[in-house]
Amino acid sequence: MATRSIISTGLCLVLFFHADGNRQPAAQEDHSRILVNVVLVQLNVAVTDKKGHYVTGLRPDNFAITEDKIPETISSFEEGGEIISGAANTIQSSQQAATPDVKPASSEGDNAIEAQAQPLASHLAGASVFILFDTSDYMYRGFVYAQDAIVGFIRSMQDADKIAFYSYSRDLSRSTPLTSDRSVVLRGVRNTVAGDEAALYNCLLLTVRDAAQLRGRKAIVVFSNGPDDASSIPPEDVEELAQSTGTIIYIISTRAAEEDPMSTAVFERMSKATGGKAYFAKDWQDEKLAFGSIRDDLAHLYTITYYPKVNSNRGWRSISVKLVGKDLAKYRVRTRDGYRLLQQAAVSSEPPAAPASQPDHQ
Repeated sequence: MATRSIISTGLCLVLFFHADGNRQPAAQEDHSRILVNVVLVQLNVAVTDKKGHYVTGLRPDNFAITEDKIPETISSFEEGGEIISGAANTIQSSQQAATPDVKPASSEGDNAIEAQAQPLASHLAGASVFILFDTSDYMYRGFVYAQDAIVGFIRSMQDADKIAFYSYSRDLSRSTPLTSDRSVVLRGVRNTVAGDEAALYNCLLLTVRDAAQLRGRKAIVVFSNGPDDASSIPPEDVEELAQSTGTIIYIISTRAAEEDPMSTAVFERMSKATGGKAYFAKDWQDEKLAFGSIRDDLAHLYTITYYPKVNSNRGWRSISVKLVGKDLAKYRVRTRDGYRLLQQAAVSSEPPAAPASQPDHQ
């Protein structure tokens, strides 16, 4: 029998999902349901050297994956936007794997966004990227600069499949649902206005919920200008839901948040747990550099899927990814470290702005 995941929310909802990916009819439609099928587990993996340069050219047999220490068999493998079909049967010799193609990370400065936009954007095909912009009262002084940095990020990803632009203060505004039309997304950015208090965790949870309904590689890029002062849920709920749905969270924050030790710790922990990164920008130039770094990271991810072996554990499942091959142990691997089959999360009952694809993996 296929593994099923049941996620209960603060509204005491029960979710049903079957192995064929079809949603079962219910007596009354409830838009606050989150459907998560863990028949197929997806990992987004970054491999870097000690200087932070991305390691490319690795093959399926260079990765050893275990779930609760149970060895797993890779089902599909993708580097950037290049899919390697029949991953389990596509093996590169140890001699070839010993000299992977190492390319530098995005540390070139502001030119990283413009000069490398075209070659890197081609690797992002199939990615669904949600931008979550802080429009709270923390943003009054740096509002325009932040908008400019986001616009540059969007323009640098012209070949990415879809981008959504959301903003938040006390409430979430789904300004632009997922679309491949960059002009629509850019209008959404320019039309935002500053609001009141910041309920980051409430709004980020809703954004993760939207991303959870999608197939393929998905990421949320958060721009936060300060601590959360209005949320009713803890950040741990957001973190666990993102981990359990394979959603990467990147966070760009300003010095206002960095000066708050609790926010700094939460941002770093949440991003790391989901396979993303946290950045603390001192000025608008650092903001642009952070967006460029995220763009590069998305372009260099290995996306790996597997069907979990029989496992009686119904709670937290630990995932380990290690490199196999001559001279590969020196490289660093970054990805989420597990997921939970049963999860508690307080989710609003407001429906998504637009219907999304049915989920097909964890």
